[in-house]
Amino acid sequence: MIDRRTLLLGSVPILWPLDLSAQQSMLTVEHRQAVSRGLRFLVNTQTDDGAFGSAEYERNLAVISLAGLAFVSAGHLPERGPYGKHVSLMVDFVMRHAQETGVIGSRESNDRGPMYGHGFSTLFLAQVFGASRQKGLRSVIENGVKLIVRTQNDEGGWRYEPQKADADISVTVCQVLALRAARNAGLYVPPATIDACRRYVTALQNSDGGFRYTSQPGESAYGRTASALVSLQSLGWDKKQVLKRGVDFLMQHIPPNQDYAGDPHYFYGQYYAAHALYQSSGNAGSSAKPWKAWYAQTSTLLLEKQQTNGAWQDDFICDPYATAMACLILQMPSSHLPALRK
Repeated sequence: MIDRRTLLLGSVPILWPLDLSAQQSMLTVEHRQAVSRGLRFLVNTQTDDGAFGSAEYERNLAVISLAGLAFVSAGHLPERGPYGKHVSLMVDFVMRHAQETGVIGSRESNDRGPMYGHGFSTLFLAQVFGASRQKGLRSVIENGVKLIVRTQNDEGGWRYEPQKADADISVTVCQVLALRAARNAGLYVPPATIDACRRYVTALQNSDGGFRYTSQPGESAYGRTASALVSLQSLGWDKKQVLKRGVDFLMQHIPPNQDYAGDPHYFYGQYYAAHALYQSSGNAGSSAKPWKAWYAQTSTLLLEKQQTNGAWQDDFICDPYATAMACLILQMPSSHLPALRK
């Protein structure tokens, strides 16, 4: 049994907050009730075959997998708990889209950039497998991991299509979280893949401490920086100055409240910022103040923005996506979050 405070990727220990009781106390009754309402909304909008999404994102694998992760984070597993059957439907839906090539995706699943769907699907299945050892999942996850390893480009990252072309941080972080979850579940991840990805992500940091989108010159941004920090933390990167500069950039660029409805990347950025700041609060010599301040501000806004039907609104993607993301963010102090759970 691996100590709940330490996970290994390759030979590098990955830490998260040691004072779990203090972290869990941040998750108030109001937060838990909001998550419960959000999960009920997702159950009420789930199709008979386990799908979610609407309009352009109808039956989108990334959305479905993120919804699944929200349930897993709340302790619901296939055929276990009040929503066990709904999680089973999501697992079955994702599994039906696993191809012989290793790619999890198809035209029918309406994926916008196959590697997004593949990364989140592999992450979701690996989380379920790690917690339940459900039969039939291991081979699909192994093939998914092999596909990720095989399509890593020469820089060390990934892009939209399952091929060795270019790379960007938004697609790369999906693959990194999938690899980490697979490794946590006992599957093999080649050290060379990890090393190459570390080099790629660290090279994206700008002089202001933030991270850019690709290896080409570009501006730092909140979501990109959060994604890069999560990637490095998940890859076992322990260069504290690199991480501290990134955390400082995040805290200086927290999206204003009005961005909730006006920024198409709001939930994307906040989801990864939650991961990054939560994990940074557990590193030796790091302060938990940024994480606590960020969570207090962000969770307050999310509680205010929840609709009467339990959903959170996102006009750019869809409400099930926003609701899954909000539930994941609010549950972060529980230490049961995807990719941090063992």
